Amino acid sequence: MDFRRLSTGKSWYKHFQYEEGRNQPSDVRNVMLVVATLIVAVTFQAGVNPSGGAWQDNDDGQVAGQAIYASQLFACYVFLIASTLALSASILVIISLTYRFPFHFEIIVATISIIVTYGSSIFALTPDESVSFRFVMAVALVPFVLRALIQLFNQVFRKE
Repeated sequence: MDFRRLSTGKSWYKHFQYEEGRNQPSDVRNVMLVVATLIVAVTFQAGVNPSGGAWQDNDDGQVAGQAIYASQLFACYVFLIASTLALSASILVIISLTYRFPFHFEIIVATISIIVTYGSSIFALTPDESVSFRFVMAVALVPFVLRALIQLFNQVFRKE
């Protein structure tokens, strides 16, 4: 038996990479929309139903309804930062890829509603002293600010 045929080698993934002449822009956009939507769904679910659940009663200094992971401050911040960055970056991708599509305004309203729901869930599940509203908003704005800076950089330093 020839085992060399069983190995895919180092370049098996090259076939799946984007190639400008081979891939249609609409197909690429559709794939990116599906991936971004899945990321939004997962991060939204993680924010609304945190891993570990929530305290059920007011025992030993715990408050019913607060996330159990919030009692571990470092883990809570890592979770919130990663989840919020993933959510806001994916929403930026969705808004960008659906620009000038029919019902774009409705998509923006829906994504803003998702962000508000996510934020209110986070603040309801975490203790007041552990999460600052300004901190979460700053993290959520990072992808938008970075995209704006990249666009500005490209406009200023465009070779003509």
